[in-house]
Amino acid sequence: MTSQAADEPETVAASRRSKITPEREREFFDAVLEQIRECGYESVTMEGVAASTRCSKSTLYRQWKTKPQFVAAALRASGRVRFAGIDTGSLADDLRQAARAAGHWSGKDTRLLQALGHAVTADQELAQALREALVHPEIAALREMLDRGVARGEVPADHPALEFVPAMMFGVLRVRPVLSGQYADAGYLVRFVEAAVLPALGLTGDPGHRSRDD
Repeated sequence: MTSQAADEPETVAASRRSKITPEREREFFDAVLEQIRECGYESVTMEGVAASTRCSKSTLYRQWKTKPQFVAAALRASGRVRFAGIDTGSLADDLRQAARAAGHWSGKDTRLLQALGHAVTADQELAQALREALVHPEIAALREMLDRGVARGEVPADHPALEFVPAMMFGVLRVRPVLSGQYADAGYLVRFVEAAVLPALGLTGDPGHRSRDD
């Protein structure tokens, strides 16, 4: 973990945690995550977040002792399952809907993942918070879709591609900006599901379902 000692006021260790409202806490979390997206993790400081939210830096240090702890808390608080509630009665349509949902938030979350790339390799708490907030809930929701498809008899339970569907979905989100300089939007992701994910599962893509959301 990168030390934040040089950034901390000397009085922080003896300070008690301050009480802040949930609304104010959300403002702090939104500010630090947006600054990470815009400037990169290394460029973000507690002082910068304090200035942008018009609070004293000691307030942030009392609540979160270091920048990694602050960012980890922000990531955990930001966690929400975008794939939750998708249940069309068809695995193919569930995956299409998941692709559309991912396309609507891919730019924002992919920028955050990219900006945190090096930091999460050096800080296990940060890495775990990132997985808990942005990865594990979505994988669990995808696996529920796949399990329902198996239960309905759409895909054999031992189909070898089932294991790799989450990797396919998350992989394309991360790699498209590298390959083309563009985020994977809804139209692109639905086409990816039609061309790669459904055939891998032995499901026939229905052109009538293809999205025109480019």
